[in-house]
Amino acid sequence: MGSIRGIKKRKKTEENDYQNALATSLQSQPKPLDWWEEFSRRITGPLSQSVHSMTFESVFKISRKTFNYICSLVKEDMLSRSSNLMDISGEHLSLGDQVAVALRRLNSGESLSIVGDSFGINRTTVSQITWRFVEAMEERGFHHLLWPSTEMETKEIKYKFENIRGLPNCCGAIDITHIMMTLPTAHSSDNVWLDQEKNCSMILQAIVDPDLRFRDIVTGWPGSLSDDIVLQSSNFFKLTKEGKRLNGSHIALSDGTMLKEYIVGDAGFPLLPWLLTPYEGKSLSDHEQLKFNKRHVATRMVAKRALARLKELWRIIEGVMWKPDKNKLPRIIFVCCLLHNIVIDMEDEVQYDMSLSHDHDSGYHQQTSKFADKTASIMRDKLSLHLSEKLLP
Repeated sequence: MGSIRGIKKRKKTEENDYQNALATSLQSQPKPLDWWEEFSRRITGPLSQSVHSMTFESVFKISRKTFNYICSLVKEDMLSRSSNLMDISGEHLSLGDQVAVALRRLNSGESLSIVGDSFGINRTTVSQITWRFVEAMEERGFHHLLWPSTEMETKEIKYKFENIRGLPNCCGAIDITHIMMTLPTAHSSDNVWLDQEKNCSMILQAIVDPDLRFRDIVTGWPGSLSDDIVLQSSNFFKLTKEGKRLNGSHIALSDGTMLKEYIVGDAGFPLLPWLLTPYEGKSLSDHEQLKFNKRHVATRMVAKRALARLKELWRIIEGVMWKPDKNKLPRIIFVCCLLHNIVIDMEDEVQYDMSLSHDHDSGYHQQTSKFADKTASIMRDKLSLHLSEKLLP
């Protein structure tokens, strides 16, 4: 009988040989494909001919990190329904497949047929997936679009707004954009949807923070309504009137006047104690008023940039929508706003590669509201004087 020591040595050698053989075997086996590697192989049609078609970020306009987060948000809702969603070859569509299809539909603005052809999926399936995604995002992503709930959060917003051009105690910038659409012939004569430029459109009103994040939106109203009427019909207007919005700390101006929280908007909105608009007049000669207007326009520009970026990234609402369901469209717009905010909240690097345009309503002329609250007018004058006395640039 051999020594125990010799037996142990042989066993150790045999184990080492086994481990080496196993490692060699595993290395020789093909690695499982990454989801994107596998999914990108399905891309066909014009999208497959693009030089950028194999880059995830160029197809979906977001990073993989953001994509994975969105998948985690909607996973429960999108997989909870029993369905046999498949591509045209009979392959079942995974969660990633479904989210990718929905995001492509929303960020490309391409028709159901084109999106379907790009991924080898029936147009009816594209429609079903997109709507299921919209419903899931409404349910699971709404917390990404909320009015600031803490004093610390509000304080940071005010600080960033003041750093733009010196306006103190500002909590937001408001603007309106139009989502243009082609209506069925039977509805084309319905003047309620015809806006001032004779386009059929739906309105989106948004209040934005300095980081271009939407803090409050209202949509669904027909394009025929003026900016001030949309504002007065909004829940934000109601809550502010009840003292439930813009009800935080006041600051003292140089003359001792207390300035409450407010938002800024263009001349299409009424001048209110909590909504400051610019001085109007073709021949403004007052130096203080001119300087105030420059600060004001620089501050409210964040809203224009946010809406421009929204339409640039989620192009389903950027062009002229073909005969949309007017009951579903507000929900699609809302989800696009949620996705816009998620890109910001995730600090997605893709957003920094986008141009900072502010032309979100090309071809639309500036509206002018005739209403000016006397108290607000006095407060605007005092703020203008306060800023000039501080000798801000």
